Amino acid sequence: MSKNIVCIRQLEKTFYTQSESLTVLKNLDMDVMEGEKAVIVGESGSGKSTLLNIIGGLDSASSGLVQAGDYCISKLDDKSLSDYRSSYLGLIFQFHYLLKDFTAIENVFLPSYMAGMSKKEAKMRAEKLLDDVGLSDRKNHLPSELSGGERQRVAVARALANNPSLILADEPTGNLDPANAMMIGNLLFSMADLYKKTLILVTHDMELAKKGDSIYSIKDGHLELSDLPRANV
Repeated sequence: MSKNIVCIRQLEKTFYTQSESLTVLKNLDMDVMEGEKAVIVGESGSGKSTLLNIIGGLDSASSGLVQAGDYCISKLDDKSLSDYRSSYLGLIFQFHYLLKDFTAIENVFLPSYMAGMSKKEAKMRAEKLLDDVGLSDRKNHLPSELSGGERQRVAVARALANNPSLILADEPTGNLDPANAMMIGNLLFSMADLYKKTLILVTHDMELAKKGDSIYSIKDGHLELSDLPRANV
């Protein structure tokens, strides 16, 4: 029986300036089950990236409960948040954030090695992940020597390096041309299937969104299941 990986209850997020406040997430509930691939869509500025950042411990909620596995995120101190991100999460962003002076395999290898995995094991895992994303022949290239699509493939491999329970992907195809966007989108879902990972994806690409098991939309701060038809995958 599947277990609940992410549980959110009555989440609110308000941003404050000197003159006004803006509540972007209002009384939001969400459940994501183990192995599920959940997609969040919404207009620019709707709060979908804010929600992902709160789940990832990169931002804090104004109120409400956010639970991921055994982690009650709203109650974690800085060290515990760092442990949560390094051991439980794989993060993929619109920009790849690869270390420019390190090769593809070094970028994938380093998170595992720094988390305590042996050098031999971390390198073997990095090689396997790069092979799975179709970059075994480019593993010794620097990011500057890779195309945009190849760099994002390295980022997908890196997100899986620490064998996370949950992958969070924020507009991972947003900087790519249509052909590469389709390739990275398909790769992300296939890798989540291959490694049996739970995925929460934020995207503005409606064709990509249709690949999700569940599709949510954010409008006026509220989250609701979308009636967007699923793709045949």
